[in-house]
Amino acid sequence: MPSLNHSYICLQILRQLIQNEKFAPLPELTLDIGNGLTPDISVFPKEKIRPNFLRDVIKFREMPILAVEVLSASQTVQELLNKASVLVSSGIKAVWTVEPYGQTIFITTGEGEKFQHDPNV
Repeated sequence: MPSLNHSYICLQILRQLIQNEKFAPLPELTLDIGNGLTPDISVFPKEKIRPNFLRDVIKFREMPILAVEVLSASQTVQELLNKASVLVSSGIKAVWTVEPYGQTIFITTGEGEKFQHDPNV
């Protein structure tokens, strides 16, 4: 369940991503993976997003180039890293798993996982 800190961090990340006009970052979009996986933020090349307000899409088939997951109080890092692996194996180039308490971002790609820690963030 998303918390206040979770929502606030997602908003701050969205604000930064929106500044780049080449990309369309979308919050809480369900992707057509299994029964449907919903990253906190999915980032697409802007030209890939063409809404049709007469016919909505419940599970989006196009995979984003980046997915962002923000850890909330009800989740574990391991759960989100497992989800990140599924997302990458489904065609997403990279997943950022943001762990706010330790001020760490785990980056999952097809080449594996690494992390970035910055206590000043």
